[in-house]
Amino acid sequence: MLRLLKKLTAGAPAPATPAADKVEKVDPYMLGLHDAMLSGWFNQQTGELFTGFPVRAEDTLLDVGCGDGGNVHFCGMRGAKIIIADIDAAKVEATRQRLGDTPARDIECHVTDCNPLPIADATATRVVSTEVIEHVDDPAQFLSELVRVGKPGALYLLSVPHPSSEDLQKDIAAPEYFQKPNHIRIISEEQFKAMVSDAGLEVLSHSQYGFYWSMWMLLFWEAKVDFSNADHPLLNHWADTWQAVLASPRGAQIKQALDAVVAKSQVIIARKPMAD
Repeated sequence: MLRLLKKLTAGAPAPATPAADKVEKVDPYMLGLHDAMLSGWFNQQTGELFTGFPVRAEDTLLDVGCGDGGNVHFCGMRGAKIIIADIDAAKVEATRQRLGDTPARDIECHVTDCNPLPIADATATRVVSTEVIEHVDDPAQFLSELVRVGKPGALYLLSVPHPSSEDLQKDIAAPEYFQKPNHIRIISEEQFKAMVSDAGLEVLSHSQYGFYWSMWMLLFWEAKVDFSNADHPLLNHWADTWQAVLASPRGAQIKQALDAVVAKSQVIIARKPMAD
């Protein structure tokens, strides 16, 4: 979602209302990372990229649609072999360089449209693809490729935007947000589970998170600022408010309740069945 916003808003005008005082601001992206960690991402203690998805040095992890490499950097720090695949050559190279400071035991990179993946059958023990399925023309074909390259027993971490957040954006987001090559479909919870099950995977968990980012996106469209310099009172006040919510005595409970109502993403952890 964040890399899509950056692309859509490149060259947007500066905010019309500058900040009146030079005060230390809450970094909305670091706050978003903290919020994600509270939702189960990047658990340093357990080595789980997301709850139920542990990554170990003996794993071979494939990330399809690697984006800025945040997910695979965490996995590379666990010592796993990392395979990245993305249609954007610049992102693949940037991620390759980012992985250079990790103890990943091997790094393999592919610039590809993933149709098909240039990877042998039964290669990966861990497969990650976050916020990609909503972009592709044929989700069934895409998922079949992910299943093909996973070893029997491999774990899968898959995510797509949650319909609650997407529905909020419909009349507010830039028109191209819902046009090819961006989000060309809104996937319901039932559709997402069916897609994964029909591909031959066993769904182990299905969760959602991201009220903070859902609201931030709404305000972002209204602020009409460049993503690379998203400085506007609407966004700054929202970040201040959410940080105060999380720091409050019942902040975790409030976050959980709001994530259940409006979520940025839905996440499925699945397993490829063992061979007969």
